[in-house]
Amino acid sequence: MLKVDNIGVSYGGIKAVRGVTMELRPGELVSLIGSNGAGKTSLLRAISGQVPINQGSISLDGVDMANIAAHDRVKLGMAHCPEARKIFGQQSVMDNLLLGAFLRFKKEKRSEIDKTIDEVFAIFPKLKDRQNQQAGTMSGGEQQMLAIGRALMLKPKVLILDEPSMGLAPVIIDEVFNVVKRIRDTRTTSILLVEQLAYRALQLADRAYVLEQGVVRIEGTGVELQNSPEVKAAYLGGH
Repeated sequence: MLKVDNIGVSYGGIKAVRGVTMELRPGELVSLIGSNGAGKTSLLRAISGQVPINQGSISLDGVDMANIAAHDRVKLGMAHCPEARKIFGQQSVMDNLLLGAFLRFKKEKRSEIDKTIDEVFAIFPKLKDRQNQQAGTMSGGEQQMLAIGRALMLKPKVLILDEPSMGLAPVIIDEVFNVVKRIRDTRTTSILLVEQLAYRALQLADRAYVLEQGVVRIEGTGVELQNSPEVKAAYLGGH
């Protein structure tokens, strides 16, 4: 499905991603873990087209992404839920969700959009309760739910999640990860997850990659990495 082959990303003279090769298969959840500055967010942004690559290739379902802009990657079924959420704070919860489905309005009936809204509300009941509320006035946890819900409105093939637990209270983190697990368990959407809480990311992962200084150092199944002495020592602490 999604194939990343030997890609590089640079900012000026700084190489943030150096020759990364990885893949995301249909219905999989793949986690990327690593310390701050390891290149995780740069890799995600390269995959979704927000930053250019200076080497290698990215393809989705066999389609080369080299000359495809970020907004056109969305048309191919790629939804990126970014670090720090980036919802439209002045708009209502409902308007944020409808914006997530803007491409679908051109080819689907409104009843199909409304059906997806109901599905998102079933996953996130709090959003239903706050559908007319200005999004920027909600709590951080509710805003994260909205960001994920907005991405799901696209009915994406690939859902990219960047640090969904950032800044959230532990009880809300549990809620968010339960939702990610539910999405994974449908096996209809492939998920690429970057998460600082490495033990949580590996618990959910079918497969995982460890990035260090822009390079993949270790890869394997989620279970293999949870049991790796090297990964335990560097990223899992007491978990």
